[in-house]
Amino acid sequence: MIRWWIKKTVIQLYSAAEVFCCPSIYEPFGIINLEAMACETAVVAAAVGGIPEVVVHGETGYLVPLAQKHESPFSPLHPDDFARDLADPINKLMADPERRARFVKAGRQRAIEHFSWTSIAQQTKQLYASLLKQPSA
Repeated sequence: MIRWWIKKTVIQLYSAAEVFCCPSIYEPFGIINLEAMACETAVVAAAVGGIPEVVVHGETGYLVPLAQKHESPFSPLHPDDFARDLADPINKLMADPERRARFVKAGRQRAIEHFSWTSIAQQTKQLYASLLKQPSA
């Protein structure tokens, strides 16, 4: 019951937002960005880890480069610059409802076409089929 309530609340929050910002310094995949896109919210995110696989810069949102330390704690080298670099595209999207609407539609479409369970199942099926066609060693 609690999980359902949490999931419902998260969907409501994503859906009510005009822009979702993910200032992560580390994300192996970036599912939170995908969730926001599926809920029709434009994304501004740090271009780290797997986030660029999910967010298409200039199409479903904006990716912000991050100069960071290469050892733990991987924090930004220039935190003030990083904060400004995140704020600029957020402000840009807030000032341009038409662009935001394009990102919203493209983000939802990308979530469905590339990351839905139906899409993942189809991709897996295609992978297995291609492996079966390869000559054995």
